[in-house]
Amino acid sequence: MSTLLEEIKAYKEVFKQKAPEEKQRLMAQATKELEESGVAQGLKEGERVPDFTLPDATGKMVSIKEELEKGPVILTFYRGGWCPYCNLELKAYQRELNSIKDAGATLIAISPQTPDATLSTKEKNELEFLVLSDEGNQVAEQFNLVFKMPDYLVEIYKGSGLMVPDHNGNDDWELPKPATFVIDQSGNIVFADVDSDYTKRVEPGKVIDILKNV
Repeated sequence: MSTLLEEIKAYKEVFKQKAPEEKQRLMAQATKELEESGVAQGLKEGERVPDFTLPDATGKMVSIKEELEKGPVILTFYRGGWCPYCNLELKAYQRELNSIKDAGATLIAISPQTPDATLSTKEKNELEFLVLSDEGNQVAEQFNLVFKMPDYLVEIYKGSGLMVPDHNGNDDWELPKPATFVIDQSGNIVFADVDSDYTKRVEPGKVIDILKNV
């Protein structure tokens, strides 16, 4: 079984071979600019998790407070079901779901997609964990993860037929940085991974190792 990082590496190789050079250059430029801007740095280890309630793919409301009463939580923010890197990550977590449950924890994934789009992401990837809909990025904002896509990147996405607003139910072209947090039962963030480069993700196995020490 290949690891998430191996799968990402393989996907990037295919992208490099297939995507036009100018498209690759501009996408890399957008990542670099985001990194240098210093925006959306995310909450840090030692900070408290914000209190929030969001709908799952079926519209059922899920409260972080209630989930933490059951045990620690792995919280992962993803961009949307249209993002290949996010899908690889979600599937990798699905493979590790038993290990997460064995550690007494709950796994929650959050994106700015509408509940309908969230449901199709959940079904497509056969996910058996909580996948929540954060329309308008209100919770992602509380975690300091939200940034606005630059106009030239929006044009690239549109040119590829990728209409992010159709998934998110608004026209703001704002996204959360992909991020993963481990939260202990008292609501403290004990691990935080936030990266401006959306192709970089933390290996679920590493997150589970941290979880076991919570």
